[in-house]
Amino acid sequence: MFSFLKKSTPQPTPESTAVPAASPTTSPAPAAEAAPAKQSWRERLFAGLAKTRAQLGGKLKSLFSRGKVDDELLEELETLLLTSDVGIEATTHLLDELKKAAKRDKLETPEAIQKALSDALHAVLQPLEQPLDVSGHSPFVIMIAGVNGAGKTTSIGKLAKYFQSQGKSVLLAAGDTFRAAAREQLQTWGERNNVTVIAQESGDPAAVIFDAISAAKARGIDIVLADTAGRLPTQLHLMEEIAKVRRVIQKVDPTGPHETLLVLDANIGQNALQQVKAFDKAINVTGLVVTKLDGSAKGGVVAAIARQCPKPIRFIGVGEQIDDLRPFSARDFVDALFDQ
Repeated sequence: MFSFLKKSTPQPTPESTAVPAASPTTSPAPAAEAAPAKQSWRERLFAGLAKTRAQLGGKLKSLFSRGKVDDELLEELETLLLTSDVGIEATTHLLDELKKAAKRDKLETPEAIQKALSDALHAVLQPLEQPLDVSGHSPFVIMIAGVNGAGKTTSIGKLAKYFQSQGKSVLLAAGDTFRAAAREQLQTWGERNNVTVIAQESGDPAAVIFDAISAAKARGIDIVLADTAGRLPTQLHLMEEIAKVRRVIQKVDPTGPHETLLVLDANIGQNALQQVKAFDKAINVTGLVVTKLDGSAKGGVVAAIARQCPKPIRFIGVGEQIDDLRPFSARDFVDALFDQ
């Protein structure tokens, strides 16, 4: 049964303040989750990257059909990569690698040219493929940040489901106390995942997360997913509030947070780079969650991130279902872009 803990005193005993949460009048989740079981994750990834593939992969086949790497091909390829938000630095690197491969391996067929570019892109993305290891700390505290609208709260719900599938117990901390909708949304995800949510109707986000970690320690919970209020990287005084959350976490657990995830909306393209840099400066980002890849033709931004501000991509999201968030695989991602 999902529980909602509302803190009303400075140092409550976590168990004594648990009260049953009101169940929703309808339960659409089970029906919504039935359909994806028909497809494997790889199939869903291919479907989710359809827009980026149409922008990039589909046009590459036509481009490579001439069967030679010449100046005209390189110029058109440069335009194509840039319009897919691969970024100038990554685009330049990929073109250089393709020219080297063409000279070294005498590429003379469309298939050989495409494979050379695919291999070059995979080499760029491979360093970002670093699965999150949650062993070594109990509870393992994951602080989650991002701008409003990036899919942060939804990603927390999906992460809870993912970790539960790994046999881990999970507790959610509703640290976005500035938006009632965020708290309510997190409660709904808690209901769907059958996990506890620590929240209060208003107050200090850091205090909520402090309480959540204390509760997790008392109950032997494996993982704490701590939501934080959405912030624009240009709002320096508000970014400081997130930095405060990090410091408070370290008071209750000097080793925490053990992971600081930044949720990025793939639709924003190159603006994602600025978000990574700004949030990293404020809270020391250790990993990324890239969401909404299914709704964007800008999936190439992951290559830009890899070249300009490399951070491990822990998870990617390609749909609305509860299990449509999975660990990043560079090989699967590249194959989905090139339709291999």
